[in-house]
Amino acid sequence: MQTECGLALADFDFDVPRQLIAQYPLECRASSRLLHVGRELADRNFADIEQLLRPGDLLVFNDTKVINARLRGHKATGGKVEVLIERIVESTTAWALVRTSHVPAPGTRFVFDQTLSAVVEARRDDFFLLRFDRNVLEALATHGTVPLPPYIEHAADSTDARRYQTVYAARPGAVAAPTAGLHFTEELLNRLRDGGVEFAQLTLHVGAGTFQPVRTERIDEHRMHSERYEISESTAQAINAARAEGRRIVSVGTTTLRAMESSACSPNAEVRAGARDTSLFIKPGYCFRVADALLTNFHVPKSTLLILVSAFAGVERIRAAYAHAIQQRYRFFSYGDSMLLERAS
Repeated sequence: MQTECGLALADFDFDVPRQLIAQYPLECRASSRLLHVGRELADRNFADIEQLLRPGDLLVFNDTKVINARLRGHKATGGKVEVLIERIVESTTAWALVRTSHVPAPGTRFVFDQTLSAVVEARRDDFFLLRFDRNVLEALATHGTVPLPPYIEHAADSTDARRYQTVYAARPGAVAAPTAGLHFTEELLNRLRDGGVEFAQLTLHVGAGTFQPVRTERIDEHRMHSERYEISESTAQAINAARAEGRRIVSVGTTTLRAMESSACSPNAEVRAGARDTSLFIKPGYCFRVADALLTNFHVPKSTLLILVSAFAGVERIRAAYAHAIQQRYRFFSYGDSMLLERAS
């Protein structure tokens, strides 16, 4: 079945050999590979980004920090339960995905240990509103674990606690890392800055909905999960100045791109400062307003992220890039290698 843009979900499917799905990060963040997708495909090392960026380029980062969003416990009646926090609403309240043998009804109590429990207050689609008996962030810091994606098969350990986090992470709230930024080291960032590349930060707290599959064959029928983002006045000014001066804006990650595009909805497409929710679903045919280039990892088949990068760089270019990456044995997904995409004209 075709969408209005002539593409169906099956058009964003591909087979990736299991051995190419990165299970662990490389010893050095910047030692990953980089596939440059411009007019042609070019195999590079991530450190080569120094050569691909130029003075005056504005690199925009997502400074969200991953929280220990996964909790395991049991119902008050004894059945096992696993909770993945989606979004913290208030100090003791959060929306979450819940895995248990039966769908929990309002009033169901989950016990995580003698000092922490939560009660189900409501349900919205796949998510449950939980009220905890103490501050959620504090509880997660001591009782939660790093919420690794489902395709990473080992249990989260101390290495993941450090490496499933960007070196510039500052604002707690994400349940998944903005993985495009995992390749940067402090040393590399300093060299880029010394070379005249400018930096700006925004915050988009990546939610558990990022793991949710597209369930509709017609892409236009998919409803994107909502995420919270915030853009400071200084970042908005930096982005708008770069656009006005004709300097390149390079988005570090799809989350950064969605935040910028969501904020640029005024008649002149200037980025607006402020904190808002976005459920923007970017698909082929979308008219990009802000970024000229996108740094990103390789994404899961049939995902909204793969659809987004196909919209940005072009469906055929992304198909060719992914086929090339598989042939050249790039490492895939969160702990995998990276791509620098030039926006399709």
